[in-house]
Amino acid sequence: MTQKLPEGFLWGNSVSSMQTEGAWDEEGKGMSVYDIREASEFASDWKVATDSYHRYEEDFDLMQDLGMNCYRFQIAWSRVCPEGDGEFNPQGIAFYERFIDGLLARGIEPMICLYHFDMPLALARKYNGFTDRKVMEAFVRYGRKMIDCFGDRVTYWLTFNEQNIYHMPEAFKVAGYLSGEKTLRELYQIQHHVMMAHCHLTHYLHENYPGKLMGGMLAHQLVYPATCKPRDVFCAQQYDEFLNQNLLRAFAGQGYSPAVMAVAAREGFQDIFREEDLARLDQMKNDFMAFSYYASKTLDSDAIPHDAPVNDYLLYGDKPNPYLKATEWNWQIDPLGFRTIITRYYNDWRLPVFPIENGIGVIESWDGVNPVEDSYRIAYHRDHIQAMKEAIFSDGAQVLGYLGWGLIDILSSQGDMRKRYGVVYVNRENHDLKDLKRVPKKSYAWLKQAIRSNGEAL
Repeated sequence: MTQKLPEGFLWGNSVSSMQTEGAWDEEGKGMSVYDIREASEFASDWKVATDSYHRYEEDFDLMQDLGMNCYRFQIAWSRVCPEGDGEFNPQGIAFYERFIDGLLARGIEPMICLYHFDMPLALARKYNGFTDRKVMEAFVRYGRKMIDCFGDRVTYWLTFNEQNIYHMPEAFKVAGYLSGEKTLRELYQIQHHVMMAHCHLTHYLHENYPGKLMGGMLAHQLVYPATCKPRDVFCAQQYDEFLNQNLLRAFAGQGYSPAVMAVAAREGFQDIFREEDLARLDQMKNDFMAFSYYASKTLDSDAIPHDAPVNDYLLYGDKPNPYLKATEWNWQIDPLGFRTIITRYYNDWRLPVFPIENGIGVIESWDGVNPVEDSYRIAYHRDHIQAMKEAIFSDGAQVLGYLGWGLIDILSSQGDMRKRYGVVYVNRENHDLKDLKRVPKKSYAWLKQAIRSNGEAL
């Protein structure tokens, strides 16, 4: 399929602050939960990352050369509000002003994400993260301040990266949770407080900045039943309802899924969901549906205990799909799944769809002379962009853009610099910072052609 994508289609790159910025203790930044994580054999610390705090102009120039017109980045909460709920830091705010102005000067649309797992350490220690409504209230205060600072220049907004992770067992790793029994009740507290923070900031943006757009974002869990056995199918559908559709319903103005609320009632969690919260949630509607997608999963119900919470099904029943190839990290490559998600989102919700993370992580090294030969990355992105075009031109979906993940190499989500997603190599390893030089890979020229042809030349 050789059609060009619609005029104004957004091409770009997505990152988080802790995986890129570095400068962990500069210009008034407070500590986050990442700043106390120690390095290990296959993980760096987070103090330098790829030093984009000092090198962002160079990275922006590369993005401009590629033809990118959108960059989704995160504001580090503890950089602009060191304690999380105290005084704001003028130096931190000034950094993001320069950052945003640098993007706009190059014709690159900024998209701001307000939280990508790096809770200010002070809040985590005092309240155990999003288990406490006080952290939700602090986040809303911070979010309103950022909207007021940058709402005149930034059209696209996200509150939480991959919000459905707060419904999974991984929530305890990313919500500022430092101690406890990791109970199901605490998981429901976290997911509801995060959703209400998103709800309040969606209303605030719409009420005060007409024309600015708030998206809801999932790490979409595309899960196939392992067989046509009815329990495999049922468990896969239940997992989809709890981990995907529950949030999508809320983002689209329908409130929480009845199936999820039935579990909350059965478990005695009704007090978590205040009446005024649910009324406010029923009035919320986001402007676009955003998601990350790297791989699909397959679920075998035989391995799932009958009393397991739906949120935990993949802990037990995750099974390799024999029909798909996998990366060295055992992430199964499934471009058709990408089309499936986009088409279903638009069919179900009639809101613009925005895939804002997609890519392949591979262990790579540079010989110091020749570009990294990453034909596998070209194939991955070509196949996924082609699948997206099928969703648009064959299935009728409205898609705002396509953002790759970490297209200038960054630390992985686990701090492992070996796992690289970029079309640009950043010359550092886990424990040797080297010179942090940016070096285009073979895929760079291909992506430049794809973007500058607006998806026609793949």
